[in-house]
Amino acid sequence: MRCWQSFCVLNLLLLVAGAGCTTMKTTDTARTAKEQLLISNAVDQALDKIDFGAFSGRAVFLQDKYVDCIDKNYLLGSIRHRAFGVGARVVDKQEDADIVLEARVGSVGTDNAEMFIGVPKMNVPGPIPISVPEVRLLTRASQTGTAKIGLVAYDAKSMEPLGDGGVSLARSDDNNWFVFGLGPYQNGSVRNEVASSLRSGENKSDVPNRVAFSRTPRRSTNSNGIRLTSGIEEAPDNRYRPFGEN
Repeated sequence: MRCWQSFCVLNLLLLVAGAGCTTMKTTDTARTAKEQLLISNAVDQALDKIDFGAFSGRAVFLQDKYVDCIDKNYLLGSIRHRAFGVGARVVDKQEDADIVLEARVGSVGTDNAEMFIGVPKMNVPGPIPISVPEVRLLTRASQTGTAKIGLVAYDAKSMEPLGDGGVSLARSDDNNWFVFGLGPYQNGSVRNEVASSLRSGENKSDVPNRVAFSRTPRRSTNSNGIRLTSGIEEAPDNRYRPFGEN
């Protein structure tokens, strides 16, 4: 009998020792990762449309006094990265530069919208008021990121413009679909970027270049060039090319 009591006490002690509660503390950043991806994706798309090839081998100073937006550092860092990618030297002082690349921002931000197909919540008046609950058959919650970036380049010494520069506008999106409350089923440029980044060996196609600069000051209008201030003129060989190329 005493052995049985000892056995029961031992099992009870083991049960108490093994039992317990675990609380995991989680925190969120002030801004969601999705919001930051929407903005960076839109910035990347906008910069994909800009041809930095005219700055190859030149010393470039990035003028950022007209850039005032959220994620400013990512935008400026991405422009510097693109310039480095074509072989330009990015310098810290304008007096050390051959070319000044002046950036401005028209818009960098996000918007959201929601729509659904179904029956909205309503109250039906009458002798016996009836409250009709909301019934959603199909719901779409979408969020978009927009980036409008303007660039102009000019000679650091003479201050003469190098081409017309231009403005590049791009938009990213993230859509979440719910069918009879089931979901989310996701699509959009942000989801595609994340999915392609997680898959190895996939090549990303380039967006056609639409903003161009020239390597030398443009003293006269080149009829074979591309005007980007008020639109794009098609070059004779049906391809986009910077000012100054023959």
